Amino acid sequence: MHVDLTGHRMDVTDALKTYVNEKMERLERHFDQVTNTHVILSIEKNRHRAEATIRLNGSRVFADSVQDDMYAAIDSLVDKLDRQVKKYKEKHAEERHRAPKPSRVANT
Repeated sequence: MHVDLTGHRMDVTDALKTYVNEKMERLERHFDQVTNTHVILSIEKNRHRAEATIRLNGSRVFADSVQDDMYAAIDSLVDKLDRQVKKYKEKHAEERHRAPKPSRVANT
């Protein structure tokens, strides 16, 4: 999985990069078809914001989190993304296992 990390109004340190990459690996364990992830970290006044967009087989999943601490915002963001990815995976697994509807052929 490729993770693009961007800082808005802040410098992204190596420690933050490592932390985000480790947390995003959790998503890949649950669903291996995550192709690209874009994470934006920003500071607005005293609030730390983390938001991410994940591409999954032509679909997109978006989540954001605002906390007092950047690490807490990243943790909350990954929890939200994890729930959405699991839901996406379950939804598509059900579609694959559903029996196709029989087609009606006109008698001529």
